[in-house]
Amino acid sequence: MEIKLDDLKGGEVIALLREHLADMYATSPPESVHALDVDALKSPDITFFSAWCGDELAGCVALKRLSNTEAELKSMRTATEHRNKGVGSLLLRHIYAFATAQGFNNISLETGTQDYFVPAHQLYKKFGFVDCAPFADYQLDPNSRFMRLDLQ
Repeated sequence: MEIKLDDLKGGEVIALLREHLADMYATSPPESVHALDVDALKSPDITFFSAWCGDELAGCVALKRLSNTEAELKSMRTATEHRNKGVGSLLLRHIYAFATAQGFNNISLETGTQDYFVPAHQLYKKFGFVDCAPFADYQLDPNSRFMRLDLQ
């Protein structure tokens, strides 16, 4: 599998992100959906990666710079046909290495609390993420779970 810095122009990536947004709105109340659309992911403070298995898109992940020492994990998604094949673990290892090289001290994330998100919670815990308070502009929300990974 190859992970590439992505410019968000490819149709496969755009389709996967649209699927991601649709699932977020299908599982969480609209006011609790914090997933970004393609245009928002093109922000200069976000670095976006796609994972490929040959010519097939396997997944994606983004890292948003919050400050010189803090980053936020965004848009982590595995394509349906590549689930349970280690794509999420590979993407998290890549983000860990990238964030460390960029000098970040920690990575935070917001995810849902519904049963749909349990596999994501398990993956994040496996990589050392722990529950934390809301960060950046997030507010307490019963539909949001906040987690942080210390890179030190």
